[in-house]
Amino acid sequence: MNPSIHLFKSEFFFNSDLQLFVNRCTEDFNVPFHAHDFIEYSYVAEGTGFHHIDQDIVPVQKGMLFVIPVGIPHVFRPASSNVSEHPLIIYNCLFNMELIHKLAATIQEEDIRSHLIDLAKNKVPYVSISDQHQQVEELMVKLYRETSVTGIGSSTMLYTLVSQLVVTTYRQLHQKMHGEQRLPADFEHILHYLDQHLSKRIRMSDLSNRSGWSEKQIGRMFLSYTGQTFSSYLQHLRIQKSREFLRNSQHKVSLIAELVGYRDVDTFYAVFKRITGETPLVYRKKSRV
Repeated sequence: MNPSIHLFKSEFFFNSDLQLFVNRCTEDFNVPFHAHDFIEYSYVAEGTGFHHIDQDIVPVQKGMLFVIPVGIPHVFRPASSNVSEHPLIIYNCLFNMELIHKLAATIQEEDIRSHLIDLAKNKVPYVSISDQHQQVEELMVKLYRETSVTGIGSSTMLYTLVSQLVVTTYRQLHQKMHGEQRLPADFEHILHYLDQHLSKRIRMSDLSNRSGWSEKQIGRMFLSYTGQTFSSYLQHLRIQKSREFLRNSQHKVSLIAELVGYRDVDTFYAVFKRITGETPLVYRKKSRV
């Protein structure tokens, strides 16, 4: 049974012209499973625990960064109930579409601006990366300090730091996704297998049997090389393939659902709308205009 999802709204966090909120918090078991109408960059500064994000549960440790799109439910939980002795400390940087438009003059690259807009429109999955050389941590600390003790030029400084955070994260994600961090051949074979067998029921144990790696190793590889858990990657791959069928074929939606691995068309409709923000029929109609 899925937990209830609370909605956190921008007006609760953004009470100035900046449309930016930065904090440093110790996670507990009181914050509810929630979604929000803004983008969130969350950096694990200290401790260990778990990130319940969408339908995934991701073990977390210092140095991990998550980028949560609008509408994706999540919550952090510490590994121990004794949070005073074993704290899980997170830096959060929140901003919405209004700030994205303000950053457009600073962020020149169209690909990066498009990525931000896709995050704001819930058109891409959440991002998970390991911070390289503490670059993200340094930016989060500077953002937190600047919002805690404002001074002359704070607005300009904060916009500059947010731009650096966005670009630094995008660079690391791009390196992970485009071969600068070369995929092991066996892992490439796993991704190819998924792509070619989407109509079948695919379990982690099947991949383990094919590759000779343990399920735990495969799970780590997905996080390391795709930024997603196995289940999240597979789900988004299925929706990506279904979009191609909707654009390029006359197949009924029920057949497309089956071709990408969904036996229940209602489940397919629900997942498709959650990821794309539209029903399959609306998406097909718009793609052919």
